[in-house]
Amino acid sequence: MKKSLSYKKRIDQLRLTKQLQTLEKQRVDGTNGYWDIDDKGIVPKPDWFNYVPESNHKNGDFYGFLLSGKNYRNLLETHPVYINKASALAGGWMHQFMDVRVVKWNPDIKYEHLHELQKKYDLIHGIGGAQHFNVDYELGLRLGFTGILKKILIYEKQDNKKHSDFYTAEKDVVIGMFNMITRHVNQAREMAKKEDDLVIKQNLIEMANVNEALLKRPAESFHEAVQFTAWYVIFATMYNNSGAGGAIDGYLYPYYESEKKNKTIDDERAIYLLACLLMKDNQYYEIGGTYADGTDRCNDLSFFMVEAAHRLKIPTSICVRVHENMNRDLLTLSVKYLFKDKLGTPSFVGHKGMTEGFMKNGYSVELARVRAKTGCHWCSLPGLEYTLNDIVKINFLAIFDVAYKEVINNNPTVEKIWHSFEKHLKIAVRTIAKGMDFQLDNMYKVLPELVLNLLCHGPIESGLDISNGGAKYYNLCIDGAALATVADSFSAMKQRIEIDEKLTWDELNEVLSNNYENSEVTRLLLKSVPKYGTGNSIADEYASKITKLFTKLVKEKPTPAGYPMIPGLFSWANTIGFGKTIGATPNGRKASEPISHGANPAAGFVKDGTPTAMANAVINNQCGYGNASPLQLEFDPRMADDDKGIELVSSFIETFCEMGGTLLNINILNKEQILEAHDDPSKHPNLIVRVTGFSAYFASLSKEFRQLVVDRIVEGL
Repeated sequence: MKKSLSYKKRIDQLRLTKQLQTLEKQRVDGTNGYWDIDDKGIVPKPDWFNYVPESNHKNGDFYGFLLSGKNYRNLLETHPVYINKASALAGGWMHQFMDVRVVKWNPDIKYEHLHELQKKYDLIHGIGGAQHFNVDYELGLRLGFTGILKKILIYEKQDNKKHSDFYTAEKDVVIGMFNMITRHVNQAREMAKKEDDLVIKQNLIEMANVNEALLKRPAESFHEAVQFTAWYVIFATMYNNSGAGGAIDGYLYPYYESEKKNKTIDDERAIYLLACLLMKDNQYYEIGGTYADGTDRCNDLSFFMVEAAHRLKIPTSICVRVHENMNRDLLTLSVKYLFKDKLGTPSFVGHKGMTEGFMKNGYSVELARVRAKTGCHWCSLPGLEYTLNDIVKINFLAIFDVAYKEVINNNPTVEKIWHSFEKHLKIAVRTIAKGMDFQLDNMYKVLPELVLNLLCHGPIESGLDISNGGAKYYNLCIDGAALATVADSFSAMKQRIEIDEKLTWDELNEVLSNNYENSEVTRLLLKSVPKYGTGNSIADEYASKITKLFTKLVKEKPTPAGYPMIPGLFSWANTIGFGKTIGATPNGRKASEPISHGANPAAGFVKDGTPTAMANAVINNQCGYGNASPLQLEFDPRMADDDKGIELVSSFIETFCEMGGTLLNINILNKEQILEAHDDPSKHPNLIVRVTGFSAYFASLSKEFRQLVVDRIVEGL
């Protein structure tokens, strides 16, 4: 007999598998081997597997309920079986369903009436955007796969064929799920017959038994509940890259608590199972926080999630919800591992700012408390709310560019440019609002949310896709980006032209038109003006004006169809793309250079940048309605190399959240190491960074995007 693998060795094996799979993906996937998005759990597929969907359009793609359901069922029924013997959980995904389509939006569903303004203002309008809302895993666990199918059949019968395409598609999806799970059961049993290691043999038998149980009834054990969660992660991510795991320590805890009382599980087993779950995909999970009544939700699983990520040491997106009555031991452990592991996880969400902000939209405190953080910078009500979070963005710099060009040849003043900026930002917001209505009218005709519908309250009951009336609440997110770039540009013009009179408008326009060529002295003169974040500067005043204006324009009225909108400040990975189309700007930025990151001040905003200055700047420039304005910080690992340092950072996080801060992302990186890895990524293949709201292997990022991260990190250390 072979020597058995302990839980520790199995987790080590899982990590090695992840690293090898990542190297393989870097070799064959992405753009020239790189991708500037979340690290995903996709498993390299065998050469023989080549999924080809049916088409119902002359362009070769497929659209609508019936063929989306049929094609996804076909993918699930032909998808290769994946079982890692080091894992207790079956399944893995090897194919992105929506990526097989060449033209993702149906060209017959036209929105040319919006194209001109969308292009003029460089808007990320969200039309065709999928997922980016949160499902209710508690609902799914209560129903199980059998209950989900039964629910579909019940409401289909009551519907009297009014929404027959919807129900046919949903049945196809669930039947495909049953097929895929069944094939994994059979494979696990076959593998067990051939296994010499008695512990691994038993693991495979137990894996088969757990999955067979899920084909017959809802989960009863902790293992079954985690496996159900893993399958749903796989099915949702494979369908349309969904990534929202919700408040996992809440919905899984009853299963653990029951087994703990019966002494059928120990802590090491629970941590191992959660590590196996984290391997499936880099989903967003919230821990800590409160229940609807305000009581602390922290429990053993909150700690186990942090421990599992610590032992696994791969990119994960766990977030600790920080509130005044939280178990401080959870915060201390999270900070300890944040510095020890240097994985960029967990992040920290401010319960006070997010809860009180969402209540300003007219919702109860009970609802606001359970609106879980489940994306790069956003929260949503599990299974109740459609949001389009993080996929609708307004580039403030593009608005500024239009305003500047409109005024510069007509007796310009800073005040005139500001008024033009106001006018064009208003047009941009209303253009986005019209686009959101178009999305809600038409998205279900293109790619309905067939997987996420299953764990939401409303779609199955009504026969309506959640993107088209099936949700109970609609709160559509709009993010603003380039805050620092625009605030610093207004400040530079005001200071150097109208106050100091060191430049004329003609001189400014000439150096900008020539991209500062042979004008480095002028560029440095403009760049040296006190920036947003220094405190009590002209740039800080403009940052506040921009944020307040943007918030007012988004909240003053809903979309034309009556859907409420919620503003936030977040650039995600659009910092490079948003800058590419814009020429040189008055803050010293050259043409095509990236915009500023999120709500952060620009890199190097003060000579000796401090976390406190950055935190104050971001806290003072939040939209305040329940979507975050994240603060991104870079710390040297020596900052918390003892208990005193850990306590100092923990107190900083608490203070940030008590003051209304909404989200805090922290990188722990050595300056020399990150520079060496940027020069030659192969020297540090397992280096992980928190890029924006997500974490990824540094070597998986493109050189251009690595440079952006390096610039930010080097300035912060």
